[in-house]
Amino acid sequence: MGRYIIRRLLQAIPVLLGATLLIYAVVFALPGDPIASMYGEKRMDPDIIRIVREQYHLNDPFIVQYWHYISGVFQGDLGTTFAKVPVSEIIAGKFQVTLNLGLTALLMEAVIGVGLGFYAALRRGRAQDTMVLAATLLLISIPTLVTGFVLQLLLGVRLRQGTGIEIFPISGVSDGWRSYLLPAFVLAGTSIAYLTRLTRTSLAETLRADYIRTAVAKGMPRRRVVGRHALRNALIPLVTYLGADLGTLMGGAVITETIFNLPGIGQELFRSVYERQQPVVVGIVTLLVLVYILANLIVDLLYAVLDPRIRYE
Repeated sequence: MGRYIIRRLLQAIPVLLGATLLIYAVVFALPGDPIASMYGEKRMDPDIIRIVREQYHLNDPFIVQYWHYISGVFQGDLGTTFAKVPVSEIIAGKFQVTLNLGLTALLMEAVIGVGLGFYAALRRGRAQDTMVLAATLLLISIPTLVTGFVLQLLLGVRLRQGTGIEIFPISGVSDGWRSYLLPAFVLAGTSIAYLTRLTRTSLAETLRADYIRTAVAKGMPRRRVVGRHALRNALIPLVTYLGADLGTLMGGAVITETIFNLPGIGQELFRSVYERQQPVVVGIVTLLVLVYILANLIVDLLYAVLDPRIRYE
């Protein structure tokens, strides 16, 4: 197991290099001068601009700029902004908000998605199954922007006017964990629908397997057959989906954080792209890639827990 983990971590190095190289190339190709955009309409001394450009290697070729950046990353330095603010400080102040949002969305996705899929699979072909499929199709069809504003109006504004109690805050993070309930559901809405359908299909196929029929024929209680045998094997593709979706949720939080005014890295990423803050953009993407790699490693290790036949040599 230890050798497998080390091998997977070594395999993560080219993934990290490829992802950062790609995003660095995209940011490098953006038109305009980042130094000029930082100072706006102010007229700067050409000597100062020349010094700043040399300090941040902006006059060097692309590959040389990338080498300076990636060598700093492997030393634990994500660089500094053009205003000499460490990128790590900017990310540290905002990453916790996005992480809380992503984990809350992942928890909602797992509980609601697996629960509805389990319910639909056990009632496949009935009216309840059709209702679940229709609800997931509706959830997939509605854009995140629309879902966010509708829930803000109904559960945030109208419910507060009717009860006098703010159950679901609609802006900021001042209300603790309750501040993440609505934005987390909005962020995870599409994933909940997909996970529900995946759970339904996976569990329904497992229930038709020969070993399940044999267990039923031997008189084993249905609850034990479904809960201990069928569901455990059906969880493998679901765990794979959830592990991959954590990085997707955190990376796609830009719209949700904007709607609910959450000070996370999604908003910071949007602002940094607009201002051409190359170190911040690449630093955030690097962090998201690391989260994605770690989540996939955890998923691989969970396979052996769910299926004892899987062994890592």
